[in-house]
Amino acid sequence: MSKHKKNRNVGIVGVGQSVFSSHREEVNQPEMIQEAVAEALKDAGITLDDVDCVIHGNMELFEMVHQPDLWHTLGTGARGKEVLRVTTGGTTGATLVCAADALVASGLHDVVLAIGFEKLQEGHTTGGITNMADPLWARQLQTGALTGMTAADMIEEFGEERAKKVSMRYRILMDENCMKNKKAHRRLGLSRDQADDLMVNSPALVGELRMIHMCSQSDGACAMIFASEEKAKQLKKRPAWIKDHITVHREEMFCIFGDAPYKTTMRYAAEKLFERNGVKDPVKEFDVFEMYDPSSWWATDWLREFLLLEGDQHLKMVENDEIAIGGKLPINPSGGVIGSNPIGATAMVRVAEAAMQIMGTAGEHQVPGEVKQALASGFGGTMWTVLFILTRDLPQ
Repeated sequence: MSKHKKNRNVGIVGVGQSVFSSHREEVNQPEMIQEAVAEALKDAGITLDDVDCVIHGNMELFEMVHQPDLWHTLGTGARGKEVLRVTTGGTTGATLVCAADALVASGLHDVVLAIGFEKLQEGHTTGGITNMADPLWARQLQTGALTGMTAADMIEEFGEERAKKVSMRYRILMDENCMKNKKAHRRLGLSRDQADDLMVNSPALVGELRMIHMCSQSDGACAMIFASEEKAKQLKKRPAWIKDHITVHREEMFCIFGDAPYKTTMRYAAEKLFERNGVKDPVKEFDVFEMYDPSSWWATDWLREFLLLEGDQHLKMVENDEIAIGGKLPINPSGGVIGSNPIGATAMVRVAEAAMQIMGTAGEHQVPGEVKQALASGFGGTMWTVLFILTRDLPQ
């Protein structure tokens, strides 16, 4: 771990989120962003005068507004400050956190405000995704974010009945969490006795991927305040410390055909991150995991990859409610991406929610017991995975 030691520790001292919804027609983009910024500043107990740098990110091709950070100064309060704009696809929110961490850890800034947002009702998400790639070499991108491949693989490996039931159980567990999160977009009030009906009657998208399984698109913003160790201790009684993070992506995975074996970026990232931080048993050593889960099929499959499980251990975790808020390893107490998906902010929300669990500020969806160590992930195109470890205790 010594070769990965930071110049100085970085703490998360403030988190703010707007309300997430399919249509935030009552506010424009800067106004919606201001909701999150104001809440984050209040949570940290600071004002904009205390902020050294602002980092801003979204998928600008979705709203089709070039350099939106210039307009959004009205909501971010960035006038006269150093400003950086970041866009890395679906991982944008996670990359914003990586950038903020680096800026503070390096000593360049003491306090950084990071903002991720998306107002997807004002653009065309699928149009943006399907037209950004070469139609020949990147043909697999032409379905946008919709794919039934994971569902087909799980059905082949575990049988149709079990695979479908596990995927739907995961989806309903996430909705139970959403109902505890007042800011979540899709708060549907699903009950477990609806599972069989939803598996048959929810509109089909691709193969066995149905609308109920898939994340939606949301309007919303997230803001986070990052501070140096000295500042963080002054500002927050219990900061959430960024212990380590890793970024992995493999564009060539889009060209994989047939049954050739390959290691997913999720497993690769987990193996590397856990090894250098001495994590031997992630299920036991983490108290919560905010995972980027685009659909309940992907989420169930990725549990095995991120937690380095084998066989059907990941299915059993879902079947036995071990991923519920009161379970062995709570997954997405916030409701996850399936609950709210403002794409430029989505991956940041995972880190923000993990930090809130450590700080004890998650409200009704706070997990029981003490959260000492949390895991959070981001995901995007080219199988881009970002994985974070947050801790309650100061990293040594």
